Amino acid sequence: MEAVAKTNAKELWDGGDSPFRVSYGKVMMWYFLISDTFTFAGLLISYGAIRMSHPAHVEGNLHSWPDPNEVFSSLPFTHAHVPLAFVTFMTFTLIFSSVTMVRAVQEGHEMNRKGVLFWMFLTILGGLTFVGSQAFEWSHLIEEGQTLVHNPFGAASFGALFFLITGFHGFHVSVGVCLNTWAFIQTYRGVFQRRGHYEMIEKLGLYWHFVDLVWVFVFLAFYLL
Repeated sequence: MEAVAKTNAKELWDGGDSPFRVSYGKVMMWYFLISDTFTFAGLLISYGAIRMSHPAHVEGNLHSWPDPNEVFSSLPFTHAHVPLAFVTFMTFTLIFSSVTMVRAVQEGHEMNRKGVLFWMFLTILGGLTFVGSQAFEWSHLIEEGQTLVHNPFGAASFGALFFLITGFHGFHVSVGVCLNTWAFIQTYRGVFQRRGHYEMIEKLGLYWHFVDLVWVFVFLAFYLL
């Protein structure tokens, strides 16, 4: 028994085995996501501290915190003002793309290349729609006079924090769209099918779900509080 225990211990420490039956790539992806969580947490905590240091919205008081219902009320291609309607559409699009990514991973487990292509295409489309919608929102706010140092709706720091945090998140979404597009092309070429697994889709799925989850907190901080 002692000899068997020594042999097993030696095999465990010889290398070449994945801990907890998880591949090296997935472990590294989790490490990256955990580190990125601290970055977003720091930004959102800073936002909360600055938000609490300003009084609640008061009409005409540029030192008070802006009212989200007033700031985010525009709709594309119309003159209508519907508070939070457009950002609700953006949020739904991003969450829907997370669902389609789940389906892509499921099809990958079944080695269904056509299924992976279909659901990855919808995921990419959802990501592009979100990024394009955010670009419209930014351009509209800039036209109304909101910049990093000026905000016609209230405290100037709101604009700086809004562009910083939503821009940082938008950058992550854009990177995700690029990676998903690359994976789509590789899937179309049959690269993952020949490897015998679609683990890359799983790793990108982890990243994409993380980006979606972060948006929930960004949405809560800027658009609801």
